[in-house]
Amino acid sequence: MLKLELRPQDSKVWRYASPLLALVITVALGIGLFVLLGKDPVRGLQMFFWEPLKSAYALGELMVKATPLLVIALGLAVCYRSNVWNIGAEGQFVMGAVAAGGVAMLADKETGRWIVVAVVLAGVAGGMFWASITAWLRDKFHANEILVSLMLVYVADMVLGYLVYGPWKDPAGYNFPQTKTFEAVTQIPRLMSGSRVSVGLILALIGVAAVWIFLFRTRAGFAQQVGGLAPAAARYAGFSSRRALWTALLVSGGAAGLAGALEVAGPLGQLTPYVPAGYGFAAIIVAYVGRLHPVGMVFSAVLMSMFYIGGELAQSRMGLPKSITGVFQGLLLFSLLACDTLVAYRLRWQSRRV
Repeated sequence: MLKLELRPQDSKVWRYASPLLALVITVALGIGLFVLLGKDPVRGLQMFFWEPLKSAYALGELMVKATPLLVIALGLAVCYRSNVWNIGAEGQFVMGAVAAGGVAMLADKETGRWIVVAVVLAGVAGGMFWASITAWLRDKFHANEILVSLMLVYVADMVLGYLVYGPWKDPAGYNFPQTKTFEAVTQIPRLMSGSRVSVGLILALIGVAAVWIFLFRTRAGFAQQVGGLAPAAARYAGFSSRRALWTALLVSGGAAGLAGALEVAGPLGQLTPYVPAGYGFAAIIVAYVGRLHPVGMVFSAVLMSMFYIGGELAQSRMGLPKSITGVFQGLLLFSLLACDTLVAYRLRWQSRRV
């Protein structure tokens, strides 16, 4: 019989092989799911793993989906490496979108392109403000940041709903709950004509380099991680665990707010109740599949965006429910959690003694 045996030390090989095995298991479970639903599994896998890659336009749409996931995941990686559990990036994404949308609506025909910078900065500020509520409650009252940040997601959704159904509702919008379409000058510049890929992708890749340098090549990044993981040791070394808390949440909130600004001033072009797209929650999976490493998260963000696009295609072309995207995301997460057992344990065959 197979038995789990504790390793003397964690396996470096399985630390990076575990996500690959989890992906294989996810694909196998996905095939079984398609069969149970009476759908062609080959066509189903084609929707998820071939259609998003088969043309230049498809690759562009893949990058559009991957950009906010990567930006949010970078901020979450700073949080989680600091032992600060921000689960509310979705709310910070929404509030960043709200703040960016508020600035974008101030533009008119005479406004210059400088407004784009203001829109982006407003998004970052909105996300940081929303994350600072969690940081303040944790710092002053020792509130659990998991619960606080998660509950603030629903508050952010209600703030958005109040605005698009109320004071920001477009009077010429045929009573739909949406703001007016933002002026063209507020739109995030695109990298090429005929594609929706914007300079947000460049900002995301710059963020990858910046987070890598900060975490692994600076004293501040080392202090950040020590301050979260071992507060007593941090105090002994002269590091501040309080500063680590605030830095982690403000960086994470700012990244989520930036993603919200890039979304509403990019593909969406206005605020609607459908701004919350689940990116803040999906980015948690992106962060962990990428092993909380900036480079690894680039690949996991692309994989997760394939799930988003594949789910949409499976819904429209195969008649599968919208929830298929979430099912694949959940399968990947739980497969990863199971496979991570092999990092600390090895499988041993033990014969039964009579």
